[in-house]
Amino acid sequence: MQSEKDLWPASATFRFMHASSPSGRFLGRRDSASADRKLETFNTIAYDLVVNHRSNPGLPRRHWAVVHRPSPVVVPRHIGIPSPRTRTQSLPPIVVGSSALSSSSSTTISLHPCPSPAKMLSLTVPRLALRAAAPSRQFAAAAGVGAVRYASTKTLKDAVAEIIPAKQEQLKKLKAEHGESKLGEIQLQHLLGGMRGLKVMLWEGSVLDSETGITFHGKSIPDSQKVLPTAADLGLNGNEIREYLLSRTCTVPESMLWLLLTGNVPSKEEVKGLSAELAAKGALPAHVEKIIDSFPKTLHPMTQFAAAVAALNHDSKFAAAYAKGIKKTEYWAPVLEDSIDLIAKLPAVAARIYYNVFGRGDGKQAIDSGLDLIGNYSKMIGYGDNQGMTDYLRLYIAIHGDHEGGNVSAHTAHLVGSALSDPYLSYSAALLGLAGPLHGLANQEVLGWALAMQEAVGENASDEQIKEYLWSTLKSGRVVPGYGHAVLRQPDPRFTALSKFCDTRPELRDSPIVQLVQKVSQVAPGVLKEHGKTKNPFPNVDAASGCVLYQYGLTEFTYYTVIFGISRAIGALPQLVADRYLGMPIERPKSMSMDSLEAFLKK
Repeated sequence: MQSEKDLWPASATFRFMHASSPSGRFLGRRDSASADRKLETFNTIAYDLVVNHRSNPGLPRRHWAVVHRPSPVVVPRHIGIPSPRTRTQSLPPIVVGSSALSSSSSTTISLHPCPSPAKMLSLTVPRLALRAAAPSRQFAAAAGVGAVRYASTKTLKDAVAEIIPAKQEQLKKLKAEHGESKLGEIQLQHLLGGMRGLKVMLWEGSVLDSETGITFHGKSIPDSQKVLPTAADLGLNGNEIREYLLSRTCTVPESMLWLLLTGNVPSKEEVKGLSAELAAKGALPAHVEKIIDSFPKTLHPMTQFAAAVAALNHDSKFAAAYAKGIKKTEYWAPVLEDSIDLIAKLPAVAARIYYNVFGRGDGKQAIDSGLDLIGNYSKMIGYGDNQGMTDYLRLYIAIHGDHEGGNVSAHTAHLVGSALSDPYLSYSAALLGLAGPLHGLANQEVLGWALAMQEAVGENASDEQIKEYLWSTLKSGRVVPGYGHAVLRQPDPRFTALSKFCDTRPELRDSPIVQLVQKVSQVAPGVLKEHGKTKNPFPNVDAASGCVLYQYGLTEFTYYTVIFGISRAIGALPQLVADRYLGMPIERPKSMSMDSLEAFLKK
């Protein structure tokens, strides 16, 4: 696991300036290998402020500052870094690890944004109240949060409308120039083997490659994490610098939704606007609340989820427009409205089910207009004050939303939607497919297996003990859950992203169940290769997702797929919109009986 020091960029160089010096003279430099603490590695940060008493004990501790970043200067207005017109401004209290900035008193220091030594910004910074982690390591830190202003923003509907002509022209050209081209051949084994690998669906949002994994409009998960606005970018994590830094890789689902619908990276302001729209549409109609409340607690949460989503179609804009005779070329607009409305309401539906079945959460599903989609969901289910859990849900739901169109839930939404069923009915059907043990229930099966292993081998199992348990599972005729994938032949990038998230959180790094799952991910591939019956011996996303929920206290296994159901809408519903503006027909493949197959093959 990575330490904070390991996360320093290898090329970073820092200059130490003494603020009390009239000339702001250069006092020395240290490379990143000897830097005390990593604050930020992203280019949107303009200033780092680090007090380091050890470098020169003779100087007042509060007058030391790291002021150089090899990145463009972006003035982070919303936490108090002054613009050139604002000479003095106070930072709010900030906590970083065991160090703190206290607002009780202040001292003025100078920040030097290299490479412009002559331009010094004066900043009133609260006096540093230091608590030493060790006698030889006394430090405190604060960093500016990057904020970019945009001259104008679009609504999501505007952004989708802009791309439609080019998409329609692209489809027209493909039909005209390549309508008779072959994409492969169909063999009997394809028909009898679940049609795996057959190129028979159009799916715009994502493409899954067996070697490189999933890409969203050409962007891998790491690429997406670098460019898509995050919770930290939107100012959703208060002023805690550590929380800000950890949240830099936690893409909010709104950003991913925008990317999947338009193929373009949204601005922060556009994502904020979308978050506000979702919050405004998030409340449930009374009849749906009554339906959910009428279900017995013993009814599976996924059954309740699918039924409640279907009941939301009472207010479908597309169904109403179709009944009135809307033009085919205009189908996409009310389908988009329904899709946004449904995504907005999914957290409240899921939270009400959680409260009714398990008695947890606030029971009211109140929407906070100042929070993003998952910030509100986390609050509804009782985790609003748990930043780690909230960020995990943001990351999980964002990267788990779309995984090409051939999986059961995505394909079901597309299939039902091809009959011009509205998004509510289409996605309700998708949820019923997601509820199957071979699809959406996998992460709870992995967790159950891992907990059984933990009970058998203990919390500090050796590699040899893990190997023995893996072999006992295989020799009993069972599979090792969480390993292998229908398409992937390399480690699942989603597993990698979740595993890296665990490395950043002390409560997850120190978790016995998370540690065991990560150890298994290192040992299992060798065992499965030796076993020889698994095409892909590497962990998939299900190997990690359930254990994190469990560690954070969400231990109701039957609810895990409901969270998956919130996520999958981010990918399935954008394709319904694309299907309608591209004018895709109803899906109607040819089926054959075994007798007709035999007759055909004899010809």
